[in-house]
Amino acid sequence: MTTSNSLPSTVGAPPVISGKDAGKIARAAFVGTALEWYDYYLFGTAAALVFNRLFFTNMDPTAALLASFATFGVGFAARPIGAMIFGYIGDRYGRRPALLTTIVMIGAATAFIGLLPDFGSIGLAAPIMLAVLRLVQGLAVGGEWGGAVTMAVEHAPVEKRGRYAALVQVGSPVATLLASGAFSLVLLFPSEAFDAWGWRIPFLIAFPMLGIALWIRLKVEESPIFKDLLAQGETAKVPAFEVFRHAGGRLVVAVLAALLGVGGFYMITTFAVSYGSNTLKVDRNVMVNATLVAAVAQIGVTFLMGRLAEKIGPGKVTMWGGIVSAVAAFPLFAMIDTKSPLMITLAITVGIMLIAVAYAVNGALLTELFPAKLRYSGVALGYNIAGATSGFMPLLATAMLGVSGNQSWGAALILAIISLLTAVGGFLGERLRVQDKKLVAES
Repeated sequence: MTTSNSLPSTVGAPPVISGKDAGKIARAAFVGTALEWYDYYLFGTAAALVFNRLFFTNMDPTAALLASFATFGVGFAARPIGAMIFGYIGDRYGRRPALLTTIVMIGAATAFIGLLPDFGSIGLAAPIMLAVLRLVQGLAVGGEWGGAVTMAVEHAPVEKRGRYAALVQVGSPVATLLASGAFSLVLLFPSEAFDAWGWRIPFLIAFPMLGIALWIRLKVEESPIFKDLLAQGETAKVPAFEVFRHAGGRLVVAVLAALLGVGGFYMITTFAVSYGSNTLKVDRNVMVNATLVAAVAQIGVTFLMGRLAEKIGPGKVTMWGGIVSAVAAFPLFAMIDTKSPLMITLAITVGIMLIAVAYAVNGALLTELFPAKLRYSGVALGYNIAGATSGFMPLLATAMLGVSGNQSWGAALILAIISLLTAVGGFLGERLRVQDKKLVAES
């Protein structure tokens, strides 16, 4: 692997890209990613509000909540494995077949969660089956995001990669709106109806959503850059191994750069919803609705940061996003501690907006940390190792409540630390960006 600012030249015509195709591919990646994250975020909300009561009922409330978040974390632990599996497919056989497989896996796993009997019906088998389906979700997501941003970036003109990579990131707040919105609606049911069948509706919606997303993805053409690699015989035999062997430093930087976008998000959403509703005894509708307001704000920030990345570089945007998020960590949780619906909504909204600064440009930065032949694997591993590390943050923050006497300073400290680590990743990442060999824009 080369670590210079350009890849080795090869014989043959350079890949041809089209601005028109770039927009179409990015929108297709966005739709698929929105479904993937809808499924994933749905589980996070249910872990805070449902699974602790219906699938771990033989435990005391605190232990049940910890077990619920542990199941939530299983999906993150599986993500690096999924990154290696689908990174191999994506770098060896094509980005397109990998992405088609991931979308079917996560859509089906989510829908089947909606059909699971609870602990009261089948006992211990219920949480075991829940954990297995969460594992499938994690494997699929491990390959999804890396492939989606790789496809979007490799179809785009170099000078416009920031905006198209950001469009994929918009799938996250849209998914939050869909997942939180679905739960807000079913929470309107009486408690008995919600526990009996209402909570299942958002999961079952994954069936028709999967059909739509799969239909859109089937229309997506393979990456022109990958086609060129295949034609020139330059694909990696075991891409994950080559990433670890030849690009280990870049992988560490990718992990650092991605920490805040994953871990910070779940601290401000999954943990905050649980902390507010279970510890502070704030109405759970207030907590869930706050994430809806935050998601709308995140969409605007994501588009703006994508454009800013094209001007100053995604690494600089990541660095400043991490620094500002670290400074704001303690004030944000202090606002949540007031128990005021207005202050809680403001805290979660501002927190998500700050985290979105770095998250918006994750795709643009990580894809330019690795050369094309290792890109799918490198991006997927970097992002999902960060996910595996930070996915247990809600569990850790919940456990620290016992140490802190139910005070939020432990959660704020965790958020500040991962924010500063991401700032370091952005600083280093800007200096390590690589360029693809010359691309020809279709007139």
